[in-house]
Amino acid sequence: MGIRILRPMTPGTRGMTKLTKDELTTDKPEKSLLSKRKKFSGRNNTGKIMVRHKGGGEKRQYRIIDFKRTKDDIPAKVMTIEYDPNRNANIALLFYADGEKRYIIAPEKISVGMTIMSGPSAEFKVGNCLPMDNMPLGTTVHNIELLPGKGAQLVRAAGGMAQIVAKEGNYVSVRLPSGEMRMLHKRCRATIGQIGNLDYKNVSIGKAGRKRHMGVKPTVRGVVMNPCDHPHGGGEGKAPIGGKPQTPWGKPAMGFKTRTKKASDKMIIKRRTK
Repeated sequence: MGIRILRPMTPGTRGMTKLTKDELTTDKPEKSLLSKRKKFSGRNNTGKIMVRHKGGGEKRQYRIIDFKRTKDDIPAKVMTIEYDPNRNANIALLFYADGEKRYIIAPEKISVGMTIMSGPSAEFKVGNCLPMDNMPLGTTVHNIELLPGKGAQLVRAAGGMAQIVAKEGNYVSVRLPSGEMRMLHKRCRATIGQIGNLDYKNVSIGKAGRKRHMGVKPTVRGVVMNPCDHPHGGGEGKAPIGGKPQTPWGKPAMGFKTRTKKASDKMIIKRRTK
């Protein structure tokens, strides 16, 4: 997918870029795989804002994605490649030989008419999903399970890919896009290949209104607020923060470790941070 630079007809389109979307084959989603997507705008059940800078945006319907890929040994034909407003990767519609339809995340170099399959006996090619124990070292994968049978949780964004680097006993070592090295059970499934839509990260939004259509509200710096609104606020002229960087609620904002201890931490061989 390429990048299209808009002509500067208005101040908003000056410097704005968009994806050409030449890979997409249809603009009408499969109705049987749509569900309602309620908006909460960053608020909880009492109406209080729990996540700032979220709200508004265009209405969306959720596309039900098959992250488990449990239809083993049944060939599926790629019918369409579509846009998904809920994620930055494209999705592909599969027609299985038994008549069922399912959506998957569209890998790079996948095209309409290709046949893909899932299961331990699946062929080693892009788009096929199989246990990582059945893949050779150095394989590029995405949509990786953390626990066997739970469904893909890792490497699901546009352009994402991980690499199988080692096997030992019941575990496989995987290098994730963040640089983290993690051990996963050999029965965990992954999909071969890299996720498509690589140019997504090169898009220039161009104007504030386009960001509002995405459901993102403006962010205001604390140093320009009053002291009653933020710990960084107040002062005459351009004043320094004073003390340590803090959140609006007085918690440390830089260099403060927020990760809680998890049982899965023992599976991390090398962290993404030095």
